Amino acid sequence: MRPTVSLQVLEQSGVGEARRTAAELGLMQGLSKTRCSDLAIVVTELASNLVKHTPGGGTLLLNSRPGTVEILTLDRGPGISRMGEVLRDGYSTAGSAGTGLGAVSRLSEDFDVYTAPGAGSVVYARLTEPLGDLASVPSGFDIGAVQTTYPGETVCGDDWTYSAGQTMLKLMMVDGLGHGLGAHEAARTAVAAFPQSSHLRPAETLTHIHQALRSTRGAVGAVAAIDVSAGTVQFAGVGNVSGVVLDAAQRRGLMSHNGTLGQETRTVQTQEVPWTPPSVLVVHTDGLTNRWDVSSAPGLLRRRSAVIAGVLYRDYARERDDATVVVIKAAP
Repeated sequence: MRPTVSLQVLEQSGVGEARRTAAELGLMQGLSKTRCSDLAIVVTELASNLVKHTPGGGTLLLNSRPGTVEILTLDRGPGISRMGEVLRDGYSTAGSAGTGLGAVSRLSEDFDVYTAPGAGSVVYARLTEPLGDLASVPSGFDIGAVQTTYPGETVCGDDWTYSAGQTMLKLMMVDGLGHGLGAHEAARTAVAAFPQSSHLRPAETLTHIHQALRSTRGAVGAVAAIDVSAGTVQFAGVGNVSGVVLDAAQRRGLMSHNGTLGQETRTVQTQEVPWTPPSVLVVHTDGLTNRWDVSSAPGLLRRRSAVIAGVLYRDYARERDDATVVVIKAAP
């Protein structure tokens, strides 16, 4: 997948940079002039809010694919009070033009917010061209992700991909050893090998990828397969890519084996746990600490997957590594 573009919006000049970067992505991904104009309004409003309402600013993330641009803003500010008023179209609290979050919601195909008093906010918006690449998005699932590069690098050593039908989805995530170009090449090799084994069980898929990575520096990785009809998640992992299934009652950690894909691995087993409509699957590389805990964010699991991924990244990302977190749940 294309890595997330991450921008620090600390002052007014950052708003212009965010708007220009989003416009470039919109044109690159085939958005029309009208939708690019809408995108500029959305990004300007969200970036301006980071400057106006958050001491020290915040982070604006951009994900894109053909026909679509997604925006996430992350901050640790005071949170949004009076959400009903804030979402009213034209409402403004800081003397702006009054476009507000209501207009952001109106201009977006998808929109969601998670906010907590004194803990900050994560705001999500997705703009899609009517003839965009919607066929690549499985209708039965809600998928959200953040993927960022090691500071100073131009390529990411992590990568992920998936295959999906109406009731089944199979996710693969890999983390090339180290960072930079060698790690990136290993991760891309794994992604290229995935389609040939996507019909296999997770452990057998990893065995296939293990062989494909022999000519690279190697990687750690995991495969998760959700079968809604059977009510199961199957998981297999090698190394420190972590998987967890969450629901309202419990947190089920998914087991990874020691080893390195492309170098040496032990026999890998496929683990199976239940999957129900409220379940949420979180898979991430070691760019996030394993100590994350959603119990400190009441109601988060009811938000869109992109918002959940944004909160986890904001609160638990390490500062000196590639980082990827993917969240999957049933579509609303």
